[in-house]
Amino acid sequence: MTSPARDPAPGPGLVARLRAAGCVFAEEEAALLLGEAVSPQEREAMVVRRVAGEPLEAVLGWAELCGLRVRVAPGVFVPRQRSALMVELAVDHLGRPSRQARRPVVLDLGCGTGALGAVVAARVSGVEVWATDIDPAAVDCARTNLPARGQVLLGDLFDPLPRDLVFDVILANAPYVPTTRIADMPPEARDHEHRVALDGGEDGLDVQRRVIAQAPDHLVPGGILVVEAGEDQAPIAAGLMRDQGLAAEIRHDEETYATAVSGTKA
Repeated sequence: MTSPARDPAPGPGLVARLRAAGCVFAEEEAALLLGEAVSPQEREAMVVRRVAGEPLEAVLGWAELCGLRVRVAPGVFVPRQRSALMVELAVDHLGRPSRQARRPVVLDLGCGTGALGAVVAARVSGVEVWATDIDPAAVDCARTNLPARGQVLLGDLFDPLPRDLVFDVILANAPYVPTTRIADMPPEARDHEHRVALDGGEDGLDVQRRVIAQAPDHLVPGGILVVEAGEDQAPIAAGLMRDQGLAAEIRHDEETYATAVSGTKA
């Protein structure tokens, strides 16, 4: 699904209610709520939910990433705009002339809504997308967002995948918030997203260590692993990739405050 048309101008009363509830982008949120094709009673119910602290994306039932609208579901990790950097790295890799002339295969590991895989599929013709997640709610949600080519499987990281399946790109937006920092997260995430999608362990890299250790066995020669990390975590993740024989590179996007680490298999 693509982005909606321009929304009507929000009324001052709605903006004031959202601003009083602490919504930083009250005018933009009001415009999105007014743009929904619902009855006045349904819209008021949505506003009440947002004012009570529910994430805007959960209230709307969708989120947008890289111009693509994807369905969201209660408790499932909501796509963040900073993850667009991961998508750009994946699309750039798949577009290189040196890539083998066969259908590219992409894995959205710990997929949540499946937004990363869905955007790559929308941008790269003929791509086959697979996805896994340990959260049944995420798997159900991702199945509504991902194309028919490929599968969304329930299980821990690589465990549910066919043993002989290898990938051109592995996108792994694994949780990287240190356990002790979850309490400092915005309540929209802390109170409304399943903890398994947020908690990265003592230093935030517990899951990433497992991803990086296993990824080389699931990449084609020349394939790439892309993970998201905090800026201070990125050098550690890059070092872990080099320990596994991957050529690591750290990329930053100042506009979205994003950091991604990629590792290419020789």
